[in-house]
Amino acid sequence: MVAKSRTAINAGQSDRLEGVSDGRVGEHAVEAALPPLQDRFGRTFDYVRIAVTEKCNLRCTYCMPEEGVDFQGKEKILSAEETLRTIGVLARMGVRKVRFTGGEPLVRKDIIELVAGAAATPGIKSVHLTTNGLLFDRYAERLKEAGLTGVNISLDTFDADKFLKITRREGLDKVLDSIKLALDLGFPRVKVNVVMMRGFNDTELRNFTELARDNRLTVRFIEFMPFDAHQIWETGVHFTSAESLVQQIEGMYPGIRPAPGSRTEHHIFQAPEHAGKIAIIPAFTRSLCGNCSRIRVTADGSIRNCLYSDQEYGLRDLMRNDGSDDDIVGLFRQAFEQKEKDGFEAKKASSVQQVDVKNIGRTSMTQIGG
Repeated sequence: MVAKSRTAINAGQSDRLEGVSDGRVGEHAVEAALPPLQDRFGRTFDYVRIAVTEKCNLRCTYCMPEEGVDFQGKEKILSAEETLRTIGVLARMGVRKVRFTGGEPLVRKDIIELVAGAAATPGIKSVHLTTNGLLFDRYAERLKEAGLTGVNISLDTFDADKFLKITRREGLDKVLDSIKLALDLGFPRVKVNVVMMRGFNDTELRNFTELARDNRLTVRFIEFMPFDAHQIWETGVHFTSAESLVQQIEGMYPGIRPAPGSRTEHHIFQAPEHAGKIAIIPAFTRSLCGNCSRIRVTADGSIRNCLYSDQEYGLRDLMRNDGSDDDIVGLFRQAFEQKEKDGFEAKKASSVQQVDVKNIGRTSMTQIGG
């Protein structure tokens, strides 16, 4: 299986660099016109993750109930104009990296317009997209032409039966083909996101790490952290810790060494003779909170200052009630002035209703944004 999957992805791939710095891709020579966005702990936020839809063509067990969720109407979702206005304001505050997420962002019909608009925004240096890969072949070339500099593709197994079980849909071959296509088209950054689950896909660990042997990509193992109505993650079922993954990977590859990566990639390595990298993201352990630089905007236009917080700040309503750019700046500053020290404190505080903050108990990760 390892050789087969590597060959399928690697065939025809040219020898190119994967690790282009965020600070040098698509850079515009424009300084931030406003002081940077910071919190009371001294962290600076220069990376925004914007969900552009709640809808998805998969039903992954750790993300959404099998019956789905009640998606909000189109009128409640940020328009392209509102999304690009938000990016423009954030760029003036020092945001340099944009990632479009969902749901599945490629079900959004104007995704090319959004990518092109973000890439053309003065101050934005890189534009990324996270996808499940099923629709990627329809848009890949146009995304590259529009200025997309990085693509993350989700893949949790190489086994077709397991793929069907975890996603409740078919499509493994399309995902593998999308990874190959992203490499062939020469996207500066190609990453494979793997949610590692004990008792489900943990026996495939080496299959995934071997993707980085011949391919200039980063395989990223993300701690199991389902946000769904059942809150399975509280039980510890399927949980594989980042520490355990680090130990296993170091044991598999003697001489493995640390490598440069993003701040999200809390542990990142390059094995001897590997073209790509291997990263571990402690999303549930939350040991990466001290380096947090991320802003989240939900598809329906709310600011979230932490993945673990239910407290939200109404950006959409502010814009639609004739709020000025200064008002938008003020709302982001308010949100991040009230950000907690880490995800544990945010989860604890999220049960406390604040008068000036709307509290929405979202039941699915697709409603938050990946």
